Amino acid sequence: MFAYFIYIIAGMGAGIGTGLAGLSAAAVISPMLITFLGFDPYEAVGISLASDVLASAISAYTYGKNKNLDIKNGLVMLASVLVFTLIGSYIASLVPGGTMGSFSVFMTLLLGIKFIVRPVMTTKEAQAEKTQKEKNIQSLICGCFIGFICGFIGAGGGMMLLLILTSVLQYELKTAVGTSVFIMSFTAFTGACSHFAIGGMPNIEALIVCVVATLVGARIAALFANKAEPKRLNQATGVVLTVLGLAMVITNYM
Repeated sequence: MFAYFIYIIAGMGAGIGTGLAGLSAAAVISPMLITFLGFDPYEAVGISLASDVLASAISAYTYGKNKNLDIKNGLVMLASVLVFTLIGSYIASLVPGGTMGSFSVFMTLLLGIKFIVRPVMTTKEAQAEKTQKEKNIQSLICGCFIGFICGFIGAGGGMMLLLILTSVLQYELKTAVGTSVFIMSFTAFTGACSHFAIGGMPNIEALIVCVVATLVGARIAALFANKAEPKRLNQATGVVLTVLGLAMVITNYM
């Protein structure tokens, strides 16, 4: 029963993070499965990625239905993210392990504080003022950077996407999250398939419960996010990221 409790809590937490802030499920599910249930890290990441697929897809559908999704530029960024994730993974295999291991842990915390202290109040008009060529070039360059970082450290995709989309590409928060989860649904699917192909099928009970719990949490959070006022959404996103960041810092370093 304790194991099922952890599966549900981890899945719901990951789903809320995904639907509300475009956070990768790996940031929540993996640490909890490893810390509380002694899962093999590789298996835990595989379950996290599989949980991310449907959660990100349902979140992207919800954001798209509310016209908070930029598919055209999202596809451009997706292509460069996938290519440079492979490049980053290869380079990471050539350097000592742990070089950037704590990057994603502290980034979650700092990004959460950033949304509370300095909320994203950009409007959709800021993106509308740019030409399609400018959007494509920016999406391509940012996708290369995000993909390389994700491949190099093995995590942080959702957080990197959210940071770049809001700070560099000047997306307003809802469209940034919607576009982020759209991209993540593809990257998570690719990652999950490769994990299962290399490491075999994980614990089926853990996989099913985590996938369902993450899907439910993401759906609820995405519905709330699309109806919330920008300031309230920034605060909610900041609180979620800060709490998760603190939890990961405590888990990893205390």
